[in-house]
Amino acid sequence: MQTPAVRRPRSLTADLVQALGDRVRDGRWPAGSKLPTEGAIMAEFGVSRTVVREAISRLQAANVLETRHGIGTFVLGQGEATTFRIDTATLQDVIGVLELRIGMETEGAALAAMRRTAENLVAMRAALEAIGSAIRDGRDGAGADFQFHLEIARATRNPHFAQLMATLGGSMIPRARLDRTQPATAEREAYLRRVNAEHENILQAIERQDAEGARAAMRTHLANSKERRQRAAAQAVRRG
Repeated sequence: MQTPAVRRPRSLTADLVQALGDRVRDGRWPAGSKLPTEGAIMAEFGVSRTVVREAISRLQAANVLETRHGIGTFVLGQGEATTFRIDTATLQDVIGVLELRIGMETEGAALAAMRRTAENLVAMRAALEAIGSAIRDGRDGAGADFQFHLEIARATRNPHFAQLMATLGGSMIPRARLDRTQPATAEREAYLRRVNAEHENILQAIERQDAEGARAAMRTHLANSKERRQRAAAQAVRRG
C-alpha cells in the first residue's frame, strides 16, 4: 500500500525555472545576454534569494545559463530538451529515487574526489554552512541540501551528472517532499544534524581526494536515508 505525501502546489523554484527558461526560448534573452541581478529577479517574481539561486543552478546544469564570478550570469543557449521526469508523490517513489541516487551519486562522489577544484570545495562548504544555518533557524535546509549534492555533481567535471541532478531537482531530497509538515522539535533538529554530519564526512573525503572514502561516505548517507524512508513506509502501512 502506497501512502501519498501531502500534495503541495508546484514549487516556486520550478515555476521560476519555467519562467526564466521561457525568456530564453522566446528570444527575450538571446544567447550571450546578461541576466538581471538576483535582486531584480527577486523583486519581479516575488521570490527569495534561495529560490532564485536554485533556479539559476538548474538552468546552469541544463546548459542554459553560465555564471561568471564577479561579472554576472549569462545565457548560453536553449540547452538540451528532456522528457525525463520523476514524480516523488509517495514514500515508495522517494525510496525508488534514493535507489537511483545510490547508483549515481556514489560514483559521482568518487569522481568529484579525484577531479574537484578549490572553487568546487568553496561551493560545497558554502552549501553545508547554509544547511547548518537553516537547522539553527528551525528550517529543514532542503534547498541547501540539494545545492550541496548538485555541487558534488559539478565537481565530477562531467556535465551529465549535473544535468541529471538538475532534472531530479530539489524534490530528490526526501524531506523536501515528505517532512515539511512536521513541527520543529529537538528530535527533528537532532535528526537534521545527523544528516549534516554525514554530509561533512562526504566533503572531508572529497577534500582529501579520497575517492574510495567519498564513495563509501555517500553510499552510507544515501543508504541511511533509504532505511529511514523504509521504516516510515512500514509504519504507514501498520497505521493504514
